[in-house]
Parts: sequence; C-alpha cells; structure tokens
Amino acid sequence: MTLQSSMQTFAKRVARSLARRLREFAEVEPEGFDLNDIPSSEVALYFADGVPKLYQLTQWLPVFEASTDITTIVVVRQIDSFNALRGATSLRVLLVPRYEDLMALYDRADFRAVIYVNNGWTNFQSLSFQQAVHIHVNHGESDKICMVSNQAKAYDKVFVAGEAAVRRHAAAIAWFDTSHLVRVGRPQLDLSVSSPLSEFDGPTITYAPTWEGEDDANNYTSVDLYGPSIIEAALAQPSARVIYKPHPMVLSSSDPRVKAGHQQVMAALAQAVKADPSRGHAAMPQANILGILQSTDLLIADVSSVTLDHLYLRPAAPILLCDRRSNREHLVADAPIAAVVPIVDNESIDSLSTTIASLLESDPDHDARTGLRNHYFDTLEPGRSTERFWNELGQAITQHDSALGELSRLRVVTTGDHS
Repeated sequence: MTLQSSMQTFAKRVARSLARRLREFAEVEPEGFDLNDIPSSEVALYFADGVPKLYQLTQWLPVFEASTDITTIVVVRQIDSFNALRGATSLRVLLVPRYEDLMALYDRADFRAVIYVNNGWTNFQSLSFQQAVHIHVNHGESDKICMVSNQAKAYDKVFVAGEAAVRRHAAAIAWFDTSHLVRVGRPQLDLSVSSPLSEFDGPTITYAPTWEGEDDANNYTSVDLYGPSIIEAALAQPSARVIYKPHPMVLSSSDPRVKAGHQQVMAALAQAVKADPSRGHAAMPQANILGILQSTDLLIADVSSVTLDHLYLRPAAPILLCDRRSNREHLVADAPIAAVVPIVDNESIDSLSTTIASLLESDPDHDARTGLRNHYFDTLEPGRSTERFWNELGQAITQHDSALGELSRLRVVTTGDHS
C-alpha cells in the first residue's frame, strides 16, 4: 500500500467516525430547557465529552457552585454525561446535542462567558458564538505535553496556574500571543476536601499513577513498567501505610500491559491487607485524590497534575517522580520538578525500597521543592487562587463586553457614513 493510499484510507476512516458521531448527536433531543423559556446566566460551563472524561468537568463544579456573584449553567453535548450529572451538582445542567440548538441557546440565554475544561473537538462549534468571551481553564496543572495545544489560539483567554505554564506555552506554540495567558493558580486546591483516610500512627505512602494517554507521546504512566515493583517497595516499609490511587482511566484501560500492571498492584495490596489488616493498606480508585494527598507523607507518582497538586498542598512531604522513558535530561526539560526530586526509572527501580526508607527518615529536597512550588503556582497561598480566578473572569467579561460595545458603535458609525 502506498503512502498516498494509506492517507486516503485514514482520511475516510476519520470522516466515517465524524459522520457517525454527528448522527449520534442528531438522534438525541435537547433536555433540561425549552428554547421558548431560556434561563438567563452569565457563564456557560461547556463539556462535550462522555462519562470517561467527566472527571475533567467535575473537578470544576465545586468552584462554580460556591460562587454567589456569578451564575453558571453547565452545557453538555452527550446524554450519558447529562444523566451522570443528574443530582451530582447544584448547577443547572442542559443537554444540547445539536449545533443549531446550541447557538439558539447561547443567543437567548445571554451568556457573557463560555468556559472550557478541555480541547474537545466540538469546542469549535461553541467558539462560533461571538457575543461571549471564550476562556479555556483546562483540568489541572501538569507538565504533560497535552497541557499545551495549538488550539489555545482559538480562545480569547487561557487561564493557567503560574509562570511554569506560561513558559510551557511559549516554548511549544509558534506565533502564540502569551498575553492571552492569565495566571490564576488552581482554585480546586482551595476547596475544603475531607480525607477519606483514617488516623494512622506511621507514615502514609501514596502511589498515584496516571493513565497511558491517547498516544505514545502523551504516555506518562508507570503502571505497566514499574507499578508492581513500586507497590512491593512501598509495602516493604515496616511502619508505613500504603495507598493506591490510580487515575480513573487506568481502571478502564484497554492496554494489556497497563491492565496487567494494575491487576498485579491490586493483588499485592489485597495480599498485604490479608496478612496484616491493622496496617490500613488500601486501593482507593474512586476516592478524591485531593483528600488523599492531605494525609500523604510520601507521594510516588508520574508526570501529572497529581504530582503538582501534592507539591502545592504538602510542600513538606517528599515526592518520587516516575520516568517511563528513563531519560533524565528529557524529563527535566519537560518537567522542572524532576530537577529537585528523586526519579524512579530503569536505573533506580531496583533500589527503590532503600530510597523510600531514606526519604521517610530525611528530606534533603525540601527547600528546592518549595521554590518550584512558587514557580508552578505563583506563590499563591490557599484561598488566593479562587479570589484571583473570579477577579480575572470578571475582568475578562467586562473587557469583552466593552470591546463588543465599541464594535457595535463603529458599525453604526460606518453604516451612517455610507447612508
């Protein structure tokens, strides 16, 4: 098969897949609203994906639920997400599968801002609405390659956590105006989240790996390569409690190596619990990771938002960062935190038990980690991210409304000049 024919075959498959997804959208009726009786709201929190990616939206819901000054309506495009959100949020949720209904809703609801938590393919349908400011907020602060996309050019503003994210965008996107980036910290880290863990006299070690991503370039998981060895080394610490909290997508992974690694980790934990129930070892795949991090004394994780959330919430607690590619120079270039924490890779995995024991005794990287915490989160203390987020959102809305008003005035003047 020639390269040209291969490309044509691929293009046909993409076209068929897109056509199928569009048909599925068209077969579902809108729900939760009547175009003749549209509720007014200042903000539309937009989410077009299905349940597997719903975690990207749900982490933002408490932030918007807590606002008493700005009203928010959640707009979803798939019925499974709509059904999953029933009763899960105090915000009103609208199901709008078809583009024409989406535009009618936007126009009549008088939204002043549309907020995006990912770069889903139907975001561009939503972006065609001109009367609102379009703001991308993403779903975490991470050094993953997927955190930076050329799609950032499409939004009026891109809210990021801090200086690290600004440099990440500047280094990866050509012809991108970094003035569109707005540093707001991470409001989710201001939320009051209770720990799901009980009191424990010894240290708590949490292994919180990410998933394998959509392609190899975005694959940062350690589950397949190091997962079983990591759990074995953690369980070998005589006084420690071990918690396993994988990314939600690890549970549904179709990668046979990730599935096997996950199953081995679960089996090792089950055996440890059976051998000594008093230690409190547990797998907590459904728990809130922010609650778990509050009780974590040593985190073993991958390049992901979990690692940086821990850096912010528990700056005094050590981190072990996994590198599936065993390329220290490349890792440090992509993830600044890798320069100030021990790395788990092909060279260090065999001595991991000793490394963990040493970190539980002393923490030589504490001061360096604190400096990186400020680099990622702009020195913001708990509570300040939320304050900055709402201030910047309000300013963006006001500035966009003012710009629209000026455009309308110019159109009137221009029309008058030619009449």
